[in-house]
Amino acid sequence: MAYGYTIGVRRYRFADLRTLLARATPLRSGDCLAGVAATDAQERVAAQLALADVPLVAFLAEAVVPYEQDAVTRLIIDTHDALAFAPVSHFTVGEFRNWLLSDAADTAVLTAIAPGLTPEIVAAVSKICRLQDLVLIARKCKVVTRFRGTIGLPGRMATRLQPNHPTDAASGIAASLIDGLLQGCGDAVIGINPATDNLPQVLRILRMLDDVIQGYAIPTQSCVLTHVTTTLQAIERGAPVDLVFQSIGGTEATNLSFGFDPGMLAEAREAALSLRRGTVFDDGQRGEHVMYFETGQGSALSAGAHHGCDQQTLEARAYAVARHYKPLLVNSVVGFIGPEYLYDGKQITRAGLEDHFCGKLLGLPMGCDVCYTNHAQADGDDMDALMTMLGIAGCSFIMGVPGADDIMLNYQSTSFHDALVLRQLLGLRPAPEFEAWLQGMGIFESGEQSRLLDALPEALAPALARLDSE
Repeated sequence: MAYGYTIGVRRYRFADLRTLLARATPLRSGDCLAGVAATDAQERVAAQLALADVPLVAFLAEAVVPYEQDAVTRLIIDTHDALAFAPVSHFTVGEFRNWLLSDAADTAVLTAIAPGLTPEIVAAVSKICRLQDLVLIARKCKVVTRFRGTIGLPGRMATRLQPNHPTDAASGIAASLIDGLLQGCGDAVIGINPATDNLPQVLRILRMLDDVIQGYAIPTQSCVLTHVTTTLQAIERGAPVDLVFQSIGGTEATNLSFGFDPGMLAEAREAALSLRRGTVFDDGQRGEHVMYFETGQGSALSAGAHHGCDQQTLEARAYAVARHYKPLLVNSVVGFIGPEYLYDGKQITRAGLEDHFCGKLLGLPMGCDVCYTNHAQADGDDMDALMTMLGIAGCSFIMGVPGADDIMLNYQSTSFHDALVLRQLLGLRPAPEFEAWLQGMGIFESGEQSRLLDALPEALAPALARLDSE
């Protein structure tokens, strides 16, 4: 179906929804590289105005990637919850935006309609939102998940402690790990990107992290960010696997380029659940969110698997994959792929807030790696602005990297100190179980607003002594 809009004497026509969504997307370098971006600002505005008039039901009738060709499209259509969609099914995209900004769209209502929203619907509405709209609407979405701790509660913001090391040296990982714990980081996950993705190395790191978590009774979870097939092998070898990690994309071809299909994710989830490593909480329920997914705008284009779609719509489609497997954590590694896809700080900021907004509306526990590569036109000031807006928007977690400089992956992220600043600035606290542990260990003082103590906790002194002796 064709779409159009007239500005002055010029009539703009868009051949289909895929084209309309692409032309309506705020400017980013990846869409220009793919040849799908609007030719100029006037065409972009015309596309946004045309998009605002599109009924939401049109996204159920017209797929941006053909149903017959793509497993992600089939997942979106086949699992759509028509009953949850019914309360908003009469809206156009523009009317939906206005309703989302209204008091009628409160947390309970947004939670109820989430299963009825498709990625293309939330991507469409994000394209006609200002940054403040993205922040305000996302803040109303509450998504709570549990494993050994509770992630996503109001007034809380967790962190992934990321102690990467370029040679996977145990002493280097341990130094960063202890540094992060001493600054209150690690409640979302202690997650390591291994320098060498082979099974013996993964097993060694998993056992090391488990020794620390069990030895100090830390209410958190570990994850080695290796391929899902390697994690499955680790589970078969009896490794202490808490979370299964996988990078995911918004088309079947993208995911095949990552080396997995949906059956592998289902198998890995069942294998992780069979270990029964999650905490049994006070309500008698075991923490059973065992998946951790990462995404990034541009991954489909980089894999040659974008089907002529814009990168932000495909990013939102990746969240449909994530939602199906009930993850503990999902995060957009927003600026990691590079300036070919998000050129500068302005584009990274917009993309980060779009990703958070779309994920939350779809019912996902969204975090963000607020980051950039050293050849992008971005700097720490841009990241400070994005991090602060995400904190206001209710972001579930951010990264904690020593000095904000990942020495293994060679990119710039957020530091332990950034998390402390954001928590203090916005009155946010760690996950409740982790906060209690921090207070019990003498890292944070007790009180309504937890504060970092300057003194080295005696309980962690033996760990530092062992590290010094290596």
